[in-house]
Amino acid sequence: MVFGKGSMKKSNLDRFLHCTTPVVPPQSLPKTEVRSLNRIWHQSEREKVEFFRLSDLWNCYDEWSAYGAGVPIRLTNGESLVQYYVPYLSAIQIFISRSSLIRLRDESEYGESETRDSFSDSYSEESESDKLSRSGASDEGLEHDAILHPNDRLGYLYLQHFERSAPYARVPLMDKINELARRYPGLMSLRSVDLSPASWMAVAWYPIYHIPMGRTIKDLSTCFLTYHTLSSSFQDMEPEENGGEKERARKEGEGLTLLPFGLATYKMQGNVWLSEDDHGQDQERVLSLLSVADSWLKQLRVQHHDFNYFSRMAHR
Repeated sequence: MVFGKGSMKKSNLDRFLHCTTPVVPPQSLPKTEVRSLNRIWHQSEREKVEFFRLSDLWNCYDEWSAYGAGVPIRLTNGESLVQYYVPYLSAIQIFISRSSLIRLRDESEYGESETRDSFSDSYSEESESDKLSRSGASDEGLEHDAILHPNDRLGYLYLQHFERSAPYARVPLMDKINELARRYPGLMSLRSVDLSPASWMAVAWYPIYHIPMGRTIKDLSTCFLTYHTLSSSFQDMEPEENGGEKERARKEGEGLTLLPFGLATYKMQGNVWLSEDDHGQDQERVLSLLSVADSWLKQLRVQHHDFNYFSRMAHR
């Protein structure tokens, strides 16, 4: 469960998740393409399939990257303020089908020289050891077998990035996406229906300032990691307890809501974030989302630097 339902009174954690969850405009897949979908990834037979473009997803983070996402916070003394958080790309893995891989290659042959050069740099013919060394820091989080032996269920690894630099040395998410897109143009052209269910990203949220200013509030130094799936396979497979929220967003025409399936926190001290009158549901929810994120990383056999750091510091 991502948004609390036990009480009509939302906690500050609810407000954070609500204000930092991307909502993308949906598009309908032509019927001719629905019939040709990968049935391993899209098992249900549906006449109408909706998807979103990755470029639209990144647009959700454009303003947040520049100015921060404002989260209304109610303090224990009854005062209110707005805390701003900047998103950073913590990790991303995109797996695609062989047909999508071929299509991206074909498109690169007729694109602009800059796009063609960046693509050929990513997919030049080289030995497997060269591929691993070429990937450099971007491949540090993945065990080699997953790169060398892609399968039909997982798909073919198109792009991965695991951020390892200190927070102060990072650039906001939109800047990082634009940087990666110069080498991997599919980051802008791919659709959610092109991605395998193993495709995901993690966003690190760091606080920058709050309004009104002038006070240092220790409890507001909390940092968050939110995990999101990128494939259309999960658009209609959210837990039942989230059904109400999803139906509400769709009725109001807010598009497809990419609710986080996992969460990790750092410096969550005091009782600012967790509601005191929900009988421990907020605390239970944080632990549940943390467990799901941990299970996801283990299933994909990846080492996520930020997750390991957040988890390690939480036990100190």
